[in-house]
Amino acid sequence: MNESRARRRLGRIVAIVAVVGLVAAGALWWIFGGAEQKRVTAYFSRTVGVYPGSDVQVLGVRVGAVESVTPRGNRVEVVFTLDPEVGVAARTNAVVVAPSVVSDRYVQLTDLSRGGPQLADGAVIPESRTATPVELDELYASLNTLVTAIGPNGANKDGALSDLLDTGAANLAGNGAAFNESVRNFAEAARTLSGSAGDLFGTVDELQKFTTMLAGNDKQVQSVNAQLDQVWRTLSADRDELTTALSTLASALADIQGFIKDNRFAIKTNVDKLARTTQLLVDNRASVAEALDVAPLAVTNVLAAFDPGSGTLQGRANILEYLVPVPITGGQVVEPPR
Repeated sequence: MNESRARRRLGRIVAIVAVVGLVAAGALWWIFGGAEQKRVTAYFSRTVGVYPGSDVQVLGVRVGAVESVTPRGNRVEVVFTLDPEVGVAARTNAVVVAPSVVSDRYVQLTDLSRGGPQLADGAVIPESRTATPVELDELYASLNTLVTAIGPNGANKDGALSDLLDTGAANLAGNGAAFNESVRNFAEAARTLSGSAGDLFGTVDELQKFTTMLAGNDKQVQSVNAQLDQVWRTLSADRDELTTALSTLASALADIQGFIKDNRFAIKTNVDKLARTTQLLVDNRASVAEALDVAPLAVTNVLAAFDPGSGTLQGRANILEYLVPVPITGGQVVEPPR
């Protein structure tokens, strides 16, 4: 009985230890393991100074490490891991950066996703989106080539380069301030153009549309040019008459200017009177309109009443119509006979 109880107690202790161990293992995996890292492959033209274990950085912060560096023909395959929580853009570039001449190099990813598509696990960055720094021996070789090309056995073999430098020095002698001002103005102009890039390219685009329109209407443009040519030929043939007419017009305008200057008071007075007359016509426009309506009938009646034989106007009138009624006793009014 006691032995059975001891076994059960031992089983409970083993179960508790196993559960605690599982919980601790899960916690440690959650803290130190997390999600699986992304693996990315990039191809470079060369990778001097990049080794397995070299840093992979974004904005100067380490976000991964190089896993392998393998030559693949005329390019180098670099496989590196990347922290999954880092939002690197899917179209990012990869650049080998050399902090100094003697230090190890690292791979720099240039673009963050900023809410856009991210670099996925297994992504490949082609050689067109990678870059490597110029090596020191390549720089020395380029300088040596340049010095040899302009040296005594090259461009300066006959003293051409020396003559060029002497001529340049002579031209710039005493003009340092002006040259400096020119360079500053050029920089300011370039800065202005850079700030107005939208307007500049918009103007170029509109010019392109305009030239396209002209090309599409080539026949009409040729017709206009032919007509303009004919006009200029006509003006050229009559240039003497045109010159005389313009000279006469200039003299007439001068005379008119003198007349206005000499009679400006009288002109002003007449204009004021004309303004008053116009205002009277406007104020009595109803009467003027009625007179214009009645005037044709009155003229017709006058022509009908004119007797050419006697040279008089013929007509009849009832004189009694013009007599005033005469009041009589009793309050009655006697109307004249009609």
